[in-house]
Amino acid sequence: MKIYDCTTFYSEHLMMDVRFSILDKYVEKFIVTESTFSHSGKKKSLNFNINEYPKYKDKIIYLVIDEEPKDLIEKESTSYEKRLNSIKRIELSYNHMDKAIGNVNEEDLIILSDNDEIPNLNSKNLQNTKKSVIIFKQLFFYYKFNLFYDLMPWYGSKACKKKNLKSFSWLRNLKPKKYPFWRVDTFFSDYKLTNLEIINDGGWHFTNLKKPKDLLDKFNNFGHHDEFAESGINLEKIEKYINDGIVFYNHSVDQKNPNKWNYNYKLKKVSDNMLPNYLAENKIKYKDWFS
Repeated sequence: MKIYDCTTFYSEHLMMDVRFSILDKYVEKFIVTESTFSHSGKKKSLNFNINEYPKYKDKIIYLVIDEEPKDLIEKESTSYEKRLNSIKRIELSYNHMDKAIGNVNEEDLIILSDNDEIPNLNSKNLQNTKKSVIIFKQLFFYYKFNLFYDLMPWYGSKACKKKNLKSFSWLRNLKPKKYPFWRVDTFFSDYKLTNLEIINDGGWHFTNLKKPKDLLDKFNNFGHHDEFAESGINLEKIEKYINDGIVFYNHSVDQKNPNKWNYNYKLKKVSDNMLPNYLAENKIKYKDWFS
């Protein structure tokens, strides 16, 4: 069984370098999509350069999306409509990956992640599973490789064999809940699964490893850009949050809660044994990204 690692790109050069380095020995091909439009709909330049990764160049399939979704709401008048258009752009970036797997064997494994979600492909639970769909339960890190957000796990990377793949957006939107076989409603739902494996040692989610200016740009253009614009968070505040190791977004509250951007949780500095071996062995290379 071969493994195909699929992800999207905006401007995350650091995370792509780390991703390729950690997963290289397990992966047959890296499939990377990049759009000429941000999630907020702004026209953007292409930032991914395959020549910057000469060691992995022969493994990378780079796909460019130079169009908007066909069914966008043309005149966005509410935050809901802006968010809906963002979701459509995100789904397009996922589903475009289908163009790269036409010749992939039906028994091969397709893994879909955001580029800061790194699955643990050395997990024995992964190697032994017989389930149709796999979700990776990942440790959650912020701003630096060793600043741990200990309040919640992150269910990030998701995988299935090609023969079980309904669509990439379907795979991405699956919830990390395994339903019992006797639940009748699972027979009528694409998203309530009984044949699901959650890999508890599923890897690492390294979010917001960016300089303050780059992080501000991310928030102004990501899926929830409309909400961030209303939060009042500026460059000065982001710099302070990073320097103090403070999480300002509450991942646990209802998404409709307007106070979710006013969180103040102190991250925990952890030892190298919680990290991928590659990072622990290359701390000098990534010294700016360790606290």
